Amino acid sequence: MQHLLVACKHGSLLAVLLLACLLTIPLASACGGEEEEAATPTPTATGVGTPAGTPTPAGTPTPAGTPTSAGTPSPAAAVPGITDKEIILGQHAMLSGTFGAVYAILPQTQQAYFKYINETKGGVCGRQIVLKVEDNGNDPARALEVTRKLLDQDKVFAIFGAVGDLPHSSVQPYLNEKGVPDLFVTGGAHAYGAEPEKYPWTVGGIPDYRIEGSFYGRYISENLPGKKVAVLYENQYLGWDGLAGVKAGLDPEKNELVSEQVYDAAAIDIRSQIINMKDAGAEIVILYSTPGFTAQAIKHADRMGWHPQFLASYTNSDPILFQFVSPKLVEGLISFNAFKLPDWTDDPAIAQHYEIMRNYGGPTPGVFTVYAQLTAEVMVEALSRTCDNLTRRGLMDAVESLKDYHSDLLLDGVNVTLSKTDHYTLQSGPMERVVVDENGKGRWEYFGPVYSFE
Repeated sequence: MQHLLVACKHGSLLAVLLLACLLTIPLASACGGEEEEAATPTPTATGVGTPAGTPTPAGTPTPAGTPTSAGTPSPAAAVPGITDKEIILGQHAMLSGTFGAVYAILPQTQQAYFKYINETKGGVCGRQIVLKVEDNGNDPARALEVTRKLLDQDKVFAIFGAVGDLPHSSVQPYLNEKGVPDLFVTGGAHAYGAEPEKYPWTVGGIPDYRIEGSFYGRYISENLPGKKVAVLYENQYLGWDGLAGVKAGLDPEKNELVSEQVYDAAAIDIRSQIINMKDAGAEIVILYSTPGFTAQAIKHADRMGWHPQFLASYTNSDPILFQFVSPKLVEGLISFNAFKLPDWTDDPAIAQHYEIMRNYGGPTPGVFTVYAQLTAEVMVEALSRTCDNLTRRGLMDAVESLKDYHSDLLLDGVNVTLSKTDHYTLQSGPMERVVVDENGKGRWEYFGPVYSFE
């Protein structure tokens, strides 16, 4: 079993409200079957990421991960998505349907950030970054269809930031069979980082639900020993992985898990599950649920006069939760995440994020946009390390060379380290909780140490 380490650094955090998921069919090959190497790669000036805290000329702030040199373009090699002028990336995302209005913000943010890099830094490796996005309709079959289009017709270099555990479940094995980089997946299923030996081309983006759950178990046993615990979880990977993580992190000698209650995403009411947890004597309830069901659980408990300590997956750690349930009712709710909050407008990195979104056609800043720019920054950093070997294998080598990379959008004590045996991009962060001000307005506030998963 992997070990949990706690670094006693205090931080502040961001929250990404992201989706529930289904897993993939196991299938992949480590061979880069269709990789085409550069005929005679010409060494170029590789863009160098700006270390956190490095001063920049007044009036020209440089986000962590932005290359300080655009790099000199080498002759275009016979590599898909690489020309003398462009590096073409692809993404499948939810652009329509129930989730489209929310999740379309992710590629819009990333395209705005790449436009900023292109116009102010000359792109990367002397080339402009192009992101082509296709609608996956939150459907695995459609996600696979549009991914094939991106590869076969658009000839993209890599898939970046694919959105959704359910849609990406069909795409992950396909990309690994093809030897195509599948980077920074916006999906928290354990499958997207857990098996780099089986899926060597896939790297997870958002925090893994199982890792997050292990932090909750650890937090409870360290801070609330003797309390009885219940888990309400969705019957998808959000819930399956979250429950597995809680069980891994909870010390059974300190806390008893007295109730496990599952619900289906299509359910109308979960009152019976709440009654079952109450009757089991639970004093702590962990919610691996989406905001609507999280709000319903807390409201049902309140009507019963039952007020356990609630913890909820980071899929809830966004101000949008307060649209489902009053801040006063969720005051003290605990969650987890890894990056800065969008309302920290006095923070230089957040202030610059607002400026980039405003000047380069991005959406209104929020938790989604902060996360999306963060992943785009990591992508730029990886590309900047690939200038002298602009191949798919070269890109994966660059990604796996990231060690203690720190974007200014990340909290203190939270870094990105990847390797051939570690494909979790975000695997550390502190807890956060809901606080309510004198005007009854809710907000998220970080507290405690930074938890790390190794």
